Amino acid sequence: MDPLMLLVGLGNPGNGYAGTRHNVGFMALDRLAAGAGVSFKANGKLHGELADLGSGSQRLRLLKPQTYMNDSGRSIRATLDWFGWQPAQMLVIVDDMDLPLGRLRLRAQGSAGGHNGLKSAIQHLGSEDFPRLRIGIGAPGQSAEERRERTVGHVLGSFSRDEQPLLEAVLEEVIAGIDLIQRQGLVLAGNRLNGFRPADPAAAG
Repeated sequence: MDPLMLLVGLGNPGNGYAGTRHNVGFMALDRLAAGAGVSFKANGKLHGELADLGSGSQRLRLLKPQTYMNDSGRSIRATLDWFGWQPAQMLVIVDDMDLPLGRLRLRAQGSAGGHNGLKSAIQHLGSEDFPRLRIGIGAPGQSAEERRERTVGHVLGSFSRDEQPLLEAVLEEVIAGIDLIQRQGLVLAGNRLNGFRPADPAAAG
């Protein structure tokens, strides 16, 4: 098993995109960094913001590309080259419209599945062989036509107030899952993350 060295959260830079569905990868890293009391610093060479977490064999680098989603691969490639890591030593955290909010999918490799950030990463790395954790953000409609018409507004829109408790539960599970990947590897972590079913906050209330 390759040790996990790098977490990449995908999103778009700037306050205008903060809190949008497309930025849920950024949200996960921000939560992880805040919980550890570390902050991100701009790194021009890596076209992103970088934070250091932990020490020794448990040390992780957290990367938020600042290239905009469609060019995320440029920052990922630069970072792997700079540190001398292989794609298998990173985890890319990304939003997924094909999964409902509250669902997670961890995979060791795979296609872009229509996601422009993953497309860019695959293009720059020349390979689909890198782990990724997809965070469900729900679809904007049932039919293909409705989804096409509303996709941009959906992914660049914010989570509703009603969705916030579910989003909180998901982000907490992502943090726990990252710790599990570090300690036990992708397969065991995947058993937990892929089977995650948050309690319904409305039912609990």
